[in-house]
Amino acid sequence: MTLRIRWVLVSMLFLGSIVAYLDRAALSIAAPFIVREMHLAPAQLGIVFSSFFAGYALFCFVGGHAADRFGAKRVFTTSFVVWSVFCGLTAAALNVTTLLLTRIGLGIGEGPFSATANKLVNEWFPHRERASAVGICNAGGPLGAALAGPLFGMLALSFGWRVAFVLISLIGFVWVAAWAALAADSPGKSRLVSAQEREEIGAGSPARNDADAPSLGSYLRKPSLLATAWAFFGFNYTIYFLISWFPMYLTMEYHMPLQRMAMINAIPWIGAFVGMAGGGFLSDFVFRLTGRAIFSRKLVSCTLLTLSGIGIVLSGELHSAMAATAIMSVATLSVYLTATSYWAIIGDSVAPARVGGVGGFVHFLSNCSGIVGPAVTGYLVQWSGHFESAFFLAGAISLSGALGLLVFVWPSAAEKQQARADARTRLAGL
Repeated sequence: MTLRIRWVLVSMLFLGSIVAYLDRAALSIAAPFIVREMHLAPAQLGIVFSSFFAGYALFCFVGGHAADRFGAKRVFTTSFVVWSVFCGLTAAALNVTTLLLTRIGLGIGEGPFSATANKLVNEWFPHRERASAVGICNAGGPLGAALAGPLFGMLALSFGWRVAFVLISLIGFVWVAAWAALAADSPGKSRLVSAQEREEIGAGSPARNDADAPSLGSYLRKPSLLATAWAFFGFNYTIYFLISWFPMYLTMEYHMPLQRMAMINAIPWIGAFVGMAGGGFLSDFVFRLTGRAIFSRKLVSCTLLTLSGIGIVLSGELHSAMAATAIMSVATLSVYLTATSYWAIIGDSVAPARVGGVGGFVHFLSNCSGIVGPAVTGYLVQWSGHFESAFFLAGAISLSGALGLLVFVWPSAAEKQQARADARTRLAGL
């Protein structure tokens, strides 16, 4: 059996996503220590959580555009070095100001990841495999968040939270070395790809003419892509609410010790991992069933965003830690099943030469939720003393994202024409 290099690269991105999310979730696990050490109020902690996304959101767009210009390999290598440096520097934070600066730097390093991964998948994978490949790439994120609780909690209790951040940064440098040795921007630039695999990729991809690709600006004005960005905003608002505040919710509302909190916090992320890994296969399955790419992505996203929004609202009304965690786990599974559909909509409706820039712009808009959400949650908790209103807001935003997709995202004229032709072919075969 011939080794498929494209799946090796996706496995590398899966591992990179695990490492990146270890640090994202680690700060939330370390929050009880940091709050005591730096005497932070909930509103201040919310701003610290949000500061990561100030760098992250901007560099989603910058990184995606850079991948179009300079190639995915170079962008990944540079950004992960930056990420690893600032992850290690988190250990040197002495007050809220230095903590904010290290989180912004960390966000700058991690920002290019998703848009650049999407660019790489579009270069390396035939059309029928793309959503599945994106799902595998990004599935490392929730798995990293699930591992962060027990792993970082154990390291923090054994060596202190500062040493734990240094150890995670060293893992990042190991990943960079392996990536630099194996990766290439496209199959044509890789010495490891067989002629058979190169033919598979080319045969399963639509013909492309980059010279005729519409301008980046023309895509950024399309209501369908703006609606996709808003639905992605709702997805991310849910995720960033969970990753930033769920550990503190368990600590503040139920007075859990670190060991128990770290283990319970991992439960929703197990559902998230299953959702992220399976969402791409679900989206591609519906696509193969219907033959309608945009319709398939929209059906998956609208249905599951709605289910997630309802679950989040219900979680905030419960007064049992395990019941709230169970419902939140279902909501997290549901929302993560939609994750690859947003990237698939972009890949299905944007010229390959513009995928990095358009994907980066959509990702930038969606990640503004990370700038707003954790800070707003902190102020709501400080103002009310409880989390109910924060859960309600997160659920409402998720529901509004589903509504935006339902109203504004429709198949292109070319896809409608192809769907009619496929229907005639099926009828002729009866």
